[in-house]
Amino acid sequence: MEISPIYHNSRPDGKLPAQEAAAFDFLDSLGIDYERVTHELADTMEKCDDVSAVLGVDVCKNLFLCNRQKTNFYLLCMPPHKAFHTKDLSHQIGSARLSFAPEEQLWDLLHCTPGSATILGLMNDDENRVQLLIDKETYEAEYFSCHPCLCTSTIKLKTSDVKNMLLPKVHHKPIVVEL
Repeated sequence: MEISPIYHNSRPDGKLPAQEAAAFDFLDSLGIDYERVTHELADTMEKCDDVSAVLGVDVCKNLFLCNRQKTNFYLLCMPPHKAFHTKDLSHQIGSARLSFAPEEQLWDLLHCTPGSATILGLMNDDENRVQLLIDKETYEAEYFSCHPCLCTSTIKLKTSDVKNMLLPKVHHKPIVVEL
C-alpha cells in the first residue's frame, strides 16, 4: 500500500469529500494537533497495519453496533489486536445482544461509510443517539489513531486531547469497557 509521508496539522491537498473536510475543520476549530498520512482505501484492519507502522501507533478498531431492536447505537473504539465478543460487551453495558448496525444508520448518525467509522463522526450526532464505548487499553494509551470520517487518510491524536477537548465538544461521555 502506498502511504504518504507524515504531515503535521495539514489536511490532504485538493477538494475533500464533505465529511472529511468537516472532520479537519472540526479539529482545526478546537486547536487539536494531529499527524496525518494519506493512503489508498484502508477499510480493513489488515490494511491499517501498514498505516500503523508509518504513524507509529495502532489505528483504532472502530465498530458501529446496535441492539437487536436497532433502537440503541454504539461506537466501540478498541485496539486492533483484541477480539470482540458481543456477549461480554453486552453484559458490561447492560444491553441486549449487540450486532453490527446497518450501513444506513452509520451514515445517518455519523456521516461515515463502512470502514470509516470514527470518533470524529460523533460531531454529526447532534441528538446523542450513539453511545461511545472505549476499551480501557485504548482509553489509557498516549495516542489515539483513526480515520477522519473517510478511510483514505488516517490521523494520530493525543488521547488527552480526545478526552479533554474533542469529547466535551461533541457532548459524548464515553463508557470505558474491558474487552
